[in-house]
Amino acid sequence: MITQSFLSGIEEPNPPVQNQASDNTVPQKEPLKHLLIGSSKAVTSTIHYLQVIGYAQVGDWSPLLPSPNPGEVMSILNRPLVVQ
Repeated sequence: MITQSFLSGIEEPNPPVQNQASDNTVPQKEPLKHLLIGSSKAVTSTIHYLQVIGYAQVGDWSPLLPSPNPGEVMSILNRPLVVQ
């Protein structure tokens, strides 16, 4: 990391020290599964809303699958989550 003094000709008496521990850590990705269960209309509407807010694309979700409960469907999104 390079810092620049805005006062030309003045040296920093104590230059910043980098934290070596944080420079060597690599964020790990862990799988995260989202499951939507509800009426076909509610699940589809939620999937489209999550696309509108930029969370997940419609095509990232599984097709609507029948739920064990009558009249309900489900859809699954597998997404890696960065964990530090």
